[in-house]
Amino acid sequence: MAPSKFVYITLFLATLIATSKANFNNEFTITWGDGRGKVLGNGDDLTLSLDKSSGSGFQSKNEYLFGKIDMQLKLVPGNSAGTVTAYYLSSMGPTHDEIDFEFLGNVSGQPYTLHTNVFAQGKGNREKQFHLWFDPTKDFHTYSILWNPQRIVFLVDGTPIREHKNMESKGIPFPKNQPMRIYSSLWNAEDWATQGGRVKTDWAQAPFTASYRNFKADACVWASGSSSCGSGSVPKSGSEWLTQELDSASLERMRWAQKNYMVYNYCADLPRFPEGLPAECTATS
Repeated sequence: MAPSKFVYITLFLATLIATSKANFNNEFTITWGDGRGKVLGNGDDLTLSLDKSSGSGFQSKNEYLFGKIDMQLKLVPGNSAGTVTAYYLSSMGPTHDEIDFEFLGNVSGQPYTLHTNVFAQGKGNREKQFHLWFDPTKDFHTYSILWNPQRIVFLVDGTPIREHKNMESKGIPFPKNQPMRIYSSLWNAEDWATQGGRVKTDWAQAPFTASYRNFKADACVWASGSSSCGSGSVPKSGSEWLTQELDSASLERMRWAQKNYMVYNYCADLPRFPEGLPAECTATS
């Protein structure tokens, strides 16, 4: 099946949008790891590593309120059981919003699990998990988050794998008011990450290393209490991602990914929700 395409609806309004292809030195700060996070070359590449003493992580210098965020990752190769490489957007505080990619490692020859989640006003529990149709340790692949006032779309190499729509009209909170930073970390989660914690981290394989390149953000930067896209419930912009939606070809491609590669869907986990599935699982937008 050919790669998906999107319907673009362009708002021709003159405002400032941040568009950047990263120099990691300019865009990010390594926040922890005691030297285990490294910016390489001229700032074009970044690596995080994990050993028995510590993992590592970084965060964006900017905060964003809506955006199309792309990052290329090459995940920990070989026996990565027990490790988690997290790449996500998050605000701060007990009622935070968050949009998650987490890559759960596995023993050699077994697939990574790509774990996705959406938090709104401090509430998550919206997990959908996938295996991938390629080996994510052999080369770099692009993992993207499209976040606009109408929807959140998770994409892998341009293929949408999950869409989370704004259904505030049904009383369901949606992340739209709290600016978020981009975070990434590589850490040990052997108590739950691989086969429910049955397979532990093999520290003889350490250090474990994940690599990053080609970050790009088409996004509204939030600074000093205002957005570079302007004010209002729908930011004024000349950028198509602010109203981007999935066309029929994209929806077909997403159905293909979910049919063949989705291994967990919280909306299908009836025993987990004895009092009824979350409202967004049964609501129609």
